[in-house]
Amino acid sequence: MTGFWSGTRRVFQLAVGQMVRSRRTLFIVIIVGGPVLLAVAGRMAGNASVSIIVNGGELEGTDVFDIVVSLLFVRFAVPVLGVWYGTSLIADEVEDRTITYLFTRPVRRGAVMVGKYLAYLACTSMAVAAAVALVFAAVVDGATWSDALMLAGYLGTLVLGLAAYGALFALMGASLERPLVIGLLFAFGWEQVALLVPGYLRRFTIAYHLQSVIREPGAAGISLVCLTAITAGCLFFATRAVERREYVLEQ
Repeated sequence: MTGFWSGTRRVFQLAVGQMVRSRRTLFIVIIVGGPVLLAVAGRMAGNASVSIIVNGGELEGTDVFDIVVSLLFVRFAVPVLGVWYGTSLIADEVEDRTITYLFTRPVRRGAVMVGKYLAYLACTSMAVAAAVALVFAAVVDGATWSDALMLAGYLGTLVLGLAAYGALFALMGASLERPLVIGLLFAFGWEQVALLVPGYLRRFTIAYHLQSVIREPGAAGISLVCLTAITAGCLFFATRAVERREYVLEQ
């Protein structure tokens, strides 16, 4: 039996190649490409840094960038990519009847899960990072060093979001029937409602902690710990679920 991390590396290499060649790649391009097209169109229309008038005041390019990232990436693109890919890491193998092939290889089942998860995280992180960098270049004119640090912080936060959502939905995909439906209800039902309710309920959402890292430096440390705990905990239980669950292929 191949060692855990050696098997993880093999599965990772295989899964990255499959993701790059998959038709799902088009889905990533559509999700992250929309905000880029909007930003580029705004830049071309104004032929300068994008600005918006709100209550008689003009928003600077960095303010517009913050709005785009918060609404289109944190609240939409990252959860969508997490639920779409996280729930499919194992579920798609079962549906395509290839799960038996994977599990008969000399690789631990948990390594299969971790390798495919890391492949998802690498591919989506690169796509999101490229899209956010393009949006930043389009809306921020004459970026300073502090603006560059802000961009780096946003990119790190989005990667944390992809990691947390991906691990949570990977656990759902490994444990539940119809994980995609349940994942969508969580991301665009529970989280959206909880964020609107005053009080502590919103703290039980991933989106709250991502926004806290971006907008509340004083509370960022706690949110970073929460996001790390969610990612590590869900990935651990996802690997356990894959190793213990009996997958029965329908005829």
